[in-house]
Amino acid sequence: MGDADLKDDVIEDEATRAASGHGAEPGPDSEAESESHDEENRLKGEFVRAVKDALDEEDFDRAYDLVEPLHPADIADLFELVDADERLPLARAIRDLMGVEVIAELNDWVRELLVEALPADVVADIAEQLETDDAVAMLEDLDEDDQQAVLAEMEPEDRAAIESALAYPEESAGRLMSREFVAVPETMTVGDLIDFLREHRELPTEFWEVFCVDALHHPVGTCALSWILRCPRNIPLYDVMKRDQTLIPVGMDQEEVALRFQKYALISAAVTDDSGRLIGQITVDDIVHIIQEEAGEDTLLLSGAGDGDINEPILLTVRARLTWLVVNLATAILASSVVGLFQGAIAKFALLAVLMPIVSGMGGNAGTQTLAVVVRAIATNQLTDSNTVRMILREFRIALANGAALGMLTGLGTGLLFANPHLGAVIAAAMVVNNLVAGLAGILVPVTLTRFKVDPAVSSAVFVTTATDVMGFFSFLGLAVLTGLA
Repeated sequence: MGDADLKDDVIEDEATRAASGHGAEPGPDSEAESESHDEENRLKGEFVRAVKDALDEEDFDRAYDLVEPLHPADIADLFELVDADERLPLARAIRDLMGVEVIAELNDWVRELLVEALPADVVADIAEQLETDDAVAMLEDLDEDDQQAVLAEMEPEDRAAIESALAYPEESAGRLMSREFVAVPETMTVGDLIDFLREHRELPTEFWEVFCVDALHHPVGTCALSWILRCPRNIPLYDVMKRDQTLIPVGMDQEEVALRFQKYALISAAVTDDSGRLIGQITVDDIVHIIQEEAGEDTLLLSGAGDGDINEPILLTVRARLTWLVVNLATAILASSVVGLFQGAIAKFALLAVLMPIVSGMGGNAGTQTLAVVVRAIATNQLTDSNTVRMILREFRIALANGAALGMLTGLGTGLLFANPHLGAVIAAAMVVNNLVAGLAGILVPVTLTRFKVDPAVSSAVFVTTATDVMGFFSFLGLAVLTGLA
């Protein structure tokens, strides 16, 4: 796959790392943290420059000493802060600090760069030490040939788990879930369960609850560890387990999974296949990343900015942004064609050309406000079929109130400034009309796209902006002609 020289630098024995204390998290008041972090717990610019200077001078021992006290998450941040051509030298310099904790925390684009530089057997060793969901995240963006090469180097059990996860759709619960969980028969007693957890070393090292299953491996309840530790040993699990649980279908979209965790305040949840069998679990630490990712994704989609990741290759960023800029160019031509219908009126009364951008611009801002609120409401399930009409009426009233206020303010200012009450009345009326259009477009466009199974965050802004530009120009210039102003 890549640079074989990195093989001995990246893989290390986890027990050795733990014993040596490499990568240990510094205390909040430690000298190491005060030298490397600012008051907002971000890596200081001078610290990053010191690491970069050490790399430029090929003083790899000094670079290692600087990075060693950092937490794995901070090391991952450091890779984002150095230049792209410095990331591979940094990985070589810090050698055994490049444990799986760092790999799991890396930005997707940065991790892809490092992974592609490693031989397939090294990547396979890393993947086998990661949780299944983190391993899938590391491998899913590789080229098919590289991906198969890595899988071929893995142990059969680990390879089967990852291949199974990769078979599920992207951004689904199947990709997100971990296959490391504890499930026991509901007939087991509390004492038997405690003995089972102590004796079986192959069980996960970190978990918050135990899933109780029936004879068909269907989840029937959960037992929090706190309950287990406080109950008498002779009590059967079916007497103390919580039967009411939230089950996650394996094909559920990760955004819906995050909403369920948020709504029901979950720490972990069982993932089931089409037959209802327990096949994995999702934990809240994964959901935190999903909530952050989905929130940022919707904002970026509204602006047509692509992934918006500063580590994304420039050509991909240009392609993503240029696509929507070309679409916006087409809508701008449409809006200008409306202006062209009133060339004669503008020639007679030049002030119309000066004032019409105000009407369209304010309408665009109002539409963007409504659109942002509606897309968020759809994403968080606040806006559903049951309250769509009420939401439309609400936004209509808001648009009418805002349009009236802005129209009165703009109309009075225009009338006084140009000593032309007629002009003031026309721009005030146009402002009201365009704000109403903006409010209705801001809710109707995303709702309609949702009905047609189209992500409203992807293209709503283009339609809303087009509506407000076209209607802003048409209402202002049309009213000017209709009332004999021009």
